Amino acid sequence: MKKTRDYLVIFMALLMSVAAYAQTDSLQGTNPDTSDIPEKRMEVAIFTPLFLDSAFDVSLQYRYGKNFPRFFNPGLEFYEGAQLAIDSLQKEGISLDVRLYDTRSTKNPVAAVVNSESFNHIDLIIGQTNGPETRLLGAAAAKKNIPFINATYPNDAGISNNPNFILLNSTLATHFTAMYKFIQKNYPVSPIILFRKKGPQEGLLKGYFDNIANRSSVPLKIKYITLENDFTAEDLKKHLQENTSANVCISGSLDIPFGLRLTQELASLHDQYPSVVFGMPTWWDVVNLAKPEYKNIEVYFTTPFYLPGDHKLANSVQEFFKTKFYSRPTDMVYRGYETLYHFTHLLIKHGKNLGSSLSDKNFNLFTEYDIQPVLNPKTMTLDYFENKKIYFVKKVAGVVTEVR
Repeated sequence: MKKTRDYLVIFMALLMSVAAYAQTDSLQGTNPDTSDIPEKRMEVAIFTPLFLDSAFDVSLQYRYGKNFPRFFNPGLEFYEGAQLAIDSLQKEGISLDVRLYDTRSTKNPVAAVVNSESFNHIDLIIGQTNGPETRLLGAAAAKKNIPFINATYPNDAGISNNPNFILLNSTLATHFTAMYKFIQKNYPVSPIILFRKKGPQEGLLKGYFDNIANRSSVPLKIKYITLENDFTAEDLKKHLQENTSANVCISGSLDIPFGLRLTQELASLHDQYPSVVFGMPTWWDVVNLAKPEYKNIEVYFTTPFYLPGDHKLANSVQEFFKTKFYSRPTDMVYRGYETLYHFTHLLIKHGKNLGSSLSDKNFNLFTEYDIQPVLNPKTMTLDYFENKKIYFVKKVAGVVTEVR
């Protein structure tokens, strides 16, 4: 109970400090050793959802009493990761002006920020943003020639012809391409069934596989099965093969409850109809797969961010959170940390034209990037850059391992 109270007090203090910083829109890392850094201090703008207007009234009084709503967590943890990056950069003798913007601010919305005079001096934009915010920042980045790194949004938001836009959280098309190639390589002769439910989104996902198959010299023979909402193991059984090494079953829906039900029913049939399940990128945080009813089945899914258990720096961050916050850091902490650290170094070393330096891996912290140009299929001109590095992870009985 005491730890819970301490946790709230610490996060309340952190949220208060963020509110104070966000009012002045400036966080500064300083170090007396400036011999190896440019004369002009680089200015970095970080956009993240902090919900400060919801959390505090005009006199900075916290509105939620002893409660700490969960919707604060992603933005606050992304900010905390960025703060760890600032600390690391300080120790290396690098000074920055880091401007923090709350994307949920009603007093200073994103549209007003990008049109302000002060925004003309920004050298790098980092965003934990949704679709409309990404479009606004993308347009500003193109107009003002500022590199814009979107760390978390898995979509191009309709952005095109913008060499300043870098998408780190790979698109679904990239995930599906990686999954298709993985199945081609590892299960070339296995029966492959894509189970889906009715819906326009599911049709879009099927379209990804169809497009990949049309470009493949040896396309997979995928059987597409549409299930009713009340499907059972018996409905699945008639599409599976007995006495095979594995039925490759793809969950062709981003709906997590559908995927969990599919996996549970396949697990119940596993002794007679062995299967492996390929899930969606949205399954990364699904804790249900550790339950006993899923223990007999291997579940694969893709992610552009993966931390091995023996990663020294990641373990150091975990220990810091355990000691200070009595909690474990989520991937938002690592993304905030790595994005600011990595791209600040690229900016200082190579300048604002990051497109020619994206293969520089000297400043990777936790994950590997494979940032490639995305070409417009009609004009074959550059639309933007995207991280094409996809990790395959396997979860069995709740234990996650990377599959190389």
